[in-house]
Amino acid sequence: MRRQASAIDDLKTIAISRLVLDNFAHVKSYWIMLGQDTAAAAINFGASDLDGTIGQEKIAHAALARSPVGMAEAGMVHMIHEAGKCPVQRDALYRVVREYGRDGEALAAPPAAPAVAASVAAR
Repeated sequence: MRRQASAIDDLKTIAISRLVLDNFAHVKSYWIMLGQDTAAAAINFGASDLDGTIGQEKIAHAALARSPVGMAEAGMVHMIHEAGKCPVQRDALYRVVREYGRDGEALAAPPAAPAVAASVAAR
């Protein structure tokens, strides 16, 4: 029978990924697959992004993930604070959408970045 990777194995993989894949801007820690504690620790092992569904996740759980099915936004913010980091919500292009204070409250959103599609000329 194959053994499942331990939390130590997962954290080693994140750390080695950060070292070897130095040309990658971001290494994600996916809390749904790693579990909340390991994903939060991964932020201090080289992960630059804590990722996972806010709400109800179904795909990983269909593959027998043992993590909670969902998490509220406040839970994600708390997890990041507990890891000693400052939570920032971002879009798919890593532009800042919202920053959070120590109390978990959203700070003022930064000015909207111009849409990427607007910089592409029509042909």
